[in-house]
Amino acid sequence: VQLQASGGGLVQAGGSLRLSCAGSGIIFSNYAVGWYRQAPRNHRELVSLIYRDGNQHYEDFVKGRFTISRDNTRNTVYLQMDSLKPEDTAVYYCRVDSDRTYWGQGTLVTVSS
Repeated sequence: VQLQASGGGLVQAGGSLRLSCAGSGIIFSNYAVGWYRQAPRNHRELVSLIYRDGNQHYEDFVKGRFTISRDNTRNTVYLQMDSLKPEDTAVYYCRVDSDRTYWGQGTLVTVSS
């Protein structure tokens, strides 16, 4: 099983980015897939989840700004991030729990003020 995260970069406050998490060796639609983030000197925290049935969960600090989605034909989960803030700066990871927990390698998002 491999998760390949991509899409990070440098963006000004108020801008947008779309992260992608492509899965191989696992079918995302059979599991909940989550996006997490870790800022310097902080613990890794949950950002958003998409469940098997397509229902979504968002942490309060991204509600109304981020949107998680899944493309079953591409076996990819996306995180559309709008109205980005400097405090969104972090390494973003995707994660899936099946027989064990799998993490993507992380993609860095930097939001300048």
